[in-house]
Amino acid sequence: MTEFQPNLLAIIIVISTIGLLPLAIVTMTGFLKISVVLFLIRNALGVQASPPNLVLYGIALILTVYVTTPLVGNMYRELETHPVQIETVEGIQSAAETLAGPLRDYLSRFAEERERQFFMDASSSVWSEEARATLKSDDLIVLIPAFVASELTRAFEIGFLLYIPFLVVDLIVANVLMAMGMMMVSPTLISIPLKIFLFVAVEGWSRLMHGLILSYGG
Repeated sequence: MTEFQPNLLAIIIVISTIGLLPLAIVTMTGFLKISVVLFLIRNALGVQASPPNLVLYGIALILTVYVTTPLVGNMYRELETHPVQIETVEGIQSAAETLAGPLRDYLSRFAEERERQFFMDASSSVWSEEARATLKSDDLIVLIPAFVASELTRAFEIGFLLYIPFLVVDLIVANVLMAMGMMMVSPTLISIPLKIFLFVAVEGWSRLMHGLILSYGG
């Protein structure tokens, strides 16, 4: 029974990690911004069911893997440089500290300073004095919510800019139909095919994905 305990601990850690992996992908990678932008552009086009949700999530996941590969590589190199043993509590703590370094650097690049400052200041109202005594602006407990807030803000900024040309098309079509006395014709019947044509003509999907990828460069 004594020999089985380390293996049991390792199994529990692996299962817990797999269970938390979707949450980590959503909150600590570019998946959040990429998926929101993709859904916003679909709504702007006016086609509510195409591409389907599964396709958009798949695209978001593929792009996320692409832009997050350097982070995963840095984590792997850290583990190679500082081998750890997850069979003990001390080994788990050591592994967490080793992986936290590259993750902290990644989140710091994209977490806006004002968001980090907010969560630092908010701790004085939400946390006890003992809990915030050692809190720093580069702690993961501050960086993760700051990163999420920053990514959401950027996603809706991009979505707003993408909506504008499609809104112009909707207004033009509606005014043209009204001027022609065709008020019984639904503007969406004309505007949706026109928006799709224009989006395809300018290679919209490719340009959008290229822009999302390059937004994580530098």
